Amino acid sequence: MHWGGSYFATRHWRIAVLAAAGLAAITGGAAEAQKKVIRSVPIGSLKIVDPIWTTAYITRNHAYMVWDTLFALDANNVPQPQMVDSWTVSDDKLTYTFKLRNGLKWHDDAPVRAADCVASLKRWAAKDGMGRALWEFVASIEAVDAASFKLALKQPVGFVLDALGKIDSNVPFMMPERIANTDPNTQITEVIGSGPFRFIKEEFVPGSKVVYEKFEGYVPRQEPASQAAGGKVVKVDRVESTYLPDAAVATGALAKGELDLLESPSDDLMRTVEKNPNVVIEPNDPLGYQLFLVINHLHPPFDKKEARQALMWGIKQTDYLAAIISDPKRYQACVAVFGCGGTNESRLGAEALSGFDPAKAKAMLTVAGYDGRSLVVMDPADNTILHPAALVTAQMLRRMGATVDLQAMDWSTLTQRRASKDPPGQVGWNLFVTNATLTGIGNPLLHTYIKNCEQAWYGWPCDKKIVDLTRQWALETDSAKRKAITDQLQQAHMENVSYIPLGQYRSIIAYRKELTGLIRAPSLFYWNIEKR
Repeated sequence: MHWGGSYFATRHWRIAVLAAAGLAAITGGAAEAQKKVIRSVPIGSLKIVDPIWTTAYITRNHAYMVWDTLFALDANNVPQPQMVDSWTVSDDKLTYTFKLRNGLKWHDDAPVRAADCVASLKRWAAKDGMGRALWEFVASIEAVDAASFKLALKQPVGFVLDALGKIDSNVPFMMPERIANTDPNTQITEVIGSGPFRFIKEEFVPGSKVVYEKFEGYVPRQEPASQAAGGKVVKVDRVESTYLPDAAVATGALAKGELDLLESPSDDLMRTVEKNPNVVIEPNDPLGYQLFLVINHLHPPFDKKEARQALMWGIKQTDYLAAIISDPKRYQACVAVFGCGGTNESRLGAEALSGFDPAKAKAMLTVAGYDGRSLVVMDPADNTILHPAALVTAQMLRRMGATVDLQAMDWSTLTQRRASKDPPGQVGWNLFVTNATLTGIGNPLLHTYIKNCEQAWYGWPCDKKIVDLTRQWALETDSAKRKAITDQLQQAHMENVSYIPLGQYRSIIAYRKELTGLIRAPSLFYWNIEKR
């Protein structure tokens, strides 16, 4: 980490904020001073602007500002129409016809067309796990006219609207056709959406600052806002999102009113402001997150299943959870791949993860052929949740007798580097810790991070049995039979160690009391927020 550069950038930022505040006070009646601006610190530094190319939450959060979706999940996690006005399903359940709402337009004032949505869905389906699962059953998709398009299936499936309305990465955001025609494996560079905010390209400093302004041409739905669904009514003029790697500086700025909101505040530092009458600290996501360890299956020693299984015996979930969350009431150990508390919870096959036997873990790693080589653990040192989790991982590996190369970087760099399949001694890696919302991992089709073989996420696990079981789950309509398949999938993931669940927790946000109307959701939405 280049902390020196970060320090000076932070110092200059604070001077700029104070100077701007002073100028506003002096000019008083100036139009700019009358604008309602939310100044926030995001969960990380935004460098990748393409929400289809990456699953990173910082990019997903950015995308919700700019782009809109055909359907969206309400507060009960039920898909509701968003850009769609109406839709019909044929009697044989094979053809879905969607009609767009009137008045939709892009930020360059061009009208949103059905052809834009068709191109956007094709690009999304080429990258997203649930999109790929749906596209296995898609016979065709085509625009009927400027406002309508048709999706034809090879056989009936029951998750069409669930896929189109998914709230977690990769979200099927709609883009203009010319942008959506970009190869899915190539990042887009033009940020033009039809959502409630416009991305201000001229003020974008990658990795440092992002600015959004209210899109005056956006026509919200009439329904009240409900999680990602309903009316996206923007009640401020501008959002300035500034990356601050120094959590103490960010917390101090919030306390003084120089900032309005911290999307991912330091849990430990919140005690310094918890008694401040002007600061509100509370959980944002109703369900919370799963923490998990990502394992590179391509390179030794974890190309062997036995070495991956050894890791599970060496892990104590509460070590991780206590390191990231100070309040035990906000976390729980959980070995379920699809999360605890949901309809697909299963704890089968997790004896190793529940057992915690470091001596056994060390012996198993040796038997698996570990030769003492350095194991590269990527450490996002600017992330208040994932950084301490990386330190616990390094400690766990050393306890197992391993040599650890803990490599510090910012989270944005990690989200790019994790795509490398190079050996760990070069650009590659062995392990890193990340998280996912419980909403986003609740079933085998939503759960991008455990996809196997051709659809595998970073780490690239491959077990054909898991692929077959996932397909069976998608086609099964009987709830009892589907539960049995879920149990088989849980056991298969534990056996092959696709990844390792590290427990569940609820994170917090911190904001000035002048802000009201914040929506409880897996992502922080800026519509519906008022600033007094």
